Amino acid sequence: MIIRLRHFILLLLLLASSLGIAQPRLRCPEIYIGAHAGAMVSSVLFNPTVSHIDLMTSPITMNGGLVFRYATHKVCAIQVEANYMQRGWHETITTTTQTIAYNRSLDYIEIPLLMHLYFGKERFRGFLNLGPQIGYCIRDVGTDLPADITAPQYLPIEKPFDWGLAGGLGCYYRTKRIGLFQLEARFNFSMGTLYGNRKTDYFNQSNMMNLSLNLAYMWEIKLKD
Repeated sequence: MIIRLRHFILLLLLLASSLGIAQPRLRCPEIYIGAHAGAMVSSVLFNPTVSHIDLMTSPITMNGGLVFRYATHKVCAIQVEANYMQRGWHETITTTTQTIAYNRSLDYIEIPLLMHLYFGKERFRGFLNLGPQIGYCIRDVGTDLPADITAPQYLPIEKPFDWGLAGGLGCYYRTKRIGLFQLEARFNFSMGTLYGNRKTDYFNQSNMMNLSLNLAYMWEIKLKD
């Protein structure tokens, strides 16, 4: 499934790049800098499967960061971000005597490089963001568990470096004097794994995924014609 997803996203990136190259150049580039923040839910796709892990039942966490966008062609731009992401997963552990809510917090510094495709009027536009991302885990904390509860997913992660793909849909409004206001829903999927995935390892798949909703404010840097 991961290989098929990777090929599908790569195909979309190639199509987006071709679309951007085919567009006429802007008379004056559009340059924006700003910040965004929002709420997110995240989970991990384990194989062998870990029971009672669900993206939509995970606790709501926060994310945010800085944004730089540079457009030289109509409908197409490049967007680079530097983000702080509160990722992880939630698991319900049921024993013969108790039920424990296990939360794993994995905080990442993440840098996406996105193709930004936009459409609409000069002031109000819809957009699609799509591209690769890299990240590094700077904090790994889990709920304390009784000594008799053990499993591979409760061990510290083995691979703090992360890489994957991100895609988002949204819209924004460009004001004349006070900048740009934006709303975006984004899905991130990690191609890298949290734990070793060799034949001798327990997990052959441990890929993170998260869904976020973000608000952004961006300021346009005006260049002379």
